[in-house]
Amino acid sequence: MLRQLVDRLEKEQALPPAGLVSLLQTDDEDAVAYLAYRARMVAQSRFGRGVYVRGLVEISNVCRNNCYYCGIRRGNATAVRYRLGVEDIVACCREGHRAGFRTFVLQGGEDPAQDEEFVARVVTALHKEFPDSAITLSLGEKPQASYERFFRAGANRYLLRHETFGESHYRLLHPEEMSRKARLQCLYALKRIGYQVGTGIMVGSPGQTLQNVVDDLLFMSHFRPQMIGVGPFVPHRATPFADELPGSVSLTLRLLSVLRLMHPASLIPATTALSTLSDDGHVLGVLAGANVVMPNLSPINKRACYELYNRKAAWGAESAEGLAILQKQLETVGYHVDYSRGDYKE
Repeated sequence: MLRQLVDRLEKEQALPPAGLVSLLQTDDEDAVAYLAYRARMVAQSRFGRGVYVRGLVEISNVCRNNCYYCGIRRGNATAVRYRLGVEDIVACCREGHRAGFRTFVLQGGEDPAQDEEFVARVVTALHKEFPDSAITLSLGEKPQASYERFFRAGANRYLLRHETFGESHYRLLHPEEMSRKARLQCLYALKRIGYQVGTGIMVGSPGQTLQNVVDDLLFMSHFRPQMIGVGPFVPHRATPFADELPGSVSLTLRLLSVLRLMHPASLIPATTALSTLSDDGHVLGVLAGANVVMPNLSPINKRACYELYNRKAAWGAESAEGLAILQKQLETVGYHVDYSRGDYKE
């Protein structure tokens, strides 16, 4: 029965909600193994055995928002704040380019000091110096005019997790001044502008039900993101959710496989959060159907400051310096690092 559901999902890229629930909640080892196998086969048919690497630069841990799950939330008075300047960011990417990276991901809190003008200058500088490279932004909610300006300056992709499609669940995770409607409006604006757009969720976030996850899958099936970021929730000690349990690694892996079958052409990372909870998380993610990892290019002395959650992985195979380690780990399961831009393949 479960194998039939996997085969149907692969063929139709969709299942009724009850079928999705069955795949996500099963603990049948044979069914889980078959789900992951079919996801790997679909990923390999589109992307081969290469795993794309993206150079991650965390440009600021200052944020105007106060999301209840996030370690760089405005209300965390213990955070050691920093922000990188234009030349700092370009220098990080320059090192990454020398190492072979051809996609850079600029991630940061919604920092009022890094305004539209600042981001446009950064994107312009990167596009000018590295015309062969893709530029991905992950800087939160902005006015549509700002998104348009960044796109004209040379940004290609934008990552903006919707976090949860359910209104009541959204309210559990965010303060009153934020809204699910505004987040969704940003996602649709990005798509209209022409970005390759990424969205996604945390698995096991406080208050999340399996129905929430199914609703998220149905939303993503409608939205058709080119990138999907899914990782387990990991608590941070300076948030209201400090005492919550982390999300399930096994459910995260099953969800990655389901998403690969629903979105065969999408770029799906094995996230840092997965590697934070499991030493071989990125390998497990690839074996579940992921095809992207994002080694950290940020200045070494700032990485510990960008602490979205406890014990966030930013060294070893999760770092630009650890590419040789990553390559060896991928080779053990028959994969290799792919340094190309790795565009969405419809």
